[in-house]
Amino acid sequence: MIVNGQQQQHITIADRGVQYGDGCFTTMAFRNSQIEFFDAHIERLKFSCKTLNIQFDKWTELTTCIFSSLRGVSDCVIKVMITRGTGGRGYSPEGASDPNYIVSQHSIPNNYAVWQNKGIKLTVSPIQLAKQPLLAGIKHLNRLEQVFIKQALLETKFDDAVVCDTQQKIIETSVANLFWYKNNHWFTPDLSKSGVQGVMRNQVLAEMCQQGLKCHIVNHDLSELFDAQELFVCNSLMTIVPVTSLVNPLNQQHKSYLKEQTIALKQILLAAIRRKALSVQ
Repeated sequence: MIVNGQQQQHITIADRGVQYGDGCFTTMAFRNSQIEFFDAHIERLKFSCKTLNIQFDKWTELTTCIFSSLRGVSDCVIKVMITRGTGGRGYSPEGASDPNYIVSQHSIPNNYAVWQNKGIKLTVSPIQLAKQPLLAGIKHLNRLEQVFIKQALLETKFDDAVVCDTQQKIIETSVANLFWYKNNHWFTPDLSKSGVQGVMRNQVLAEMCQQGLKCHIVNHDLSELFDAQELFVCNSLMTIVPVTSLVNPLNQQHKSYLKEQTIALKQILLAAIRRKALSVQ
């Protein structure tokens, strides 16, 4: 782990990231000696800091630190956290004027390669996401909703779970964004009030636009997924993973999906990854 450019395993317990989850993060894939969509990840961190009003300005130093840490390293996950820094006991951020950054490396989950080839089975999570436009879209450090979602998922036999908001609108899964295909159009949930606007989601949308594929950003109920022909999930580590089936445990409604359009889109995205990846020398 690297904290503010120094190899260490510790950060002060007075840091507001520890005290209140006051910060943001991103996770990047480092594969074949290249960081995938590096610029997009940095831009999202900048957007998140602006949203949270964290006055972080060490972007050049952070970039150098990330690249230096990867020399001689094999494929891995790079996690970057930015916290508001050290503050007092109360909620007020006053006085916390020196943000911290943390860079760590982790193994890419082995099951993601299996998922990419075989697809995954989804259930529907009993946990709902709160609607909070002030925080929607960003990957802030307050992830208790996701902890609850993962706890519930561990009690099932499924690979992942569709998560809705408190008005039963489709948002995402426990770890990924969602896309579905119906009547020659693609759809993905509106994330303006909850959920994470993933870097991979944005790349998929950009590639769809470039290829002339229609994708609608919508506020739809769960029933929409049971009318779709195809469904896939995506994030920066798993890229695109097809969904083979979805089961709603409340009424045992079951849906199986095709993969033809999803596989074709995945090939387009893989070409974009190769085109936009940044080499580490």
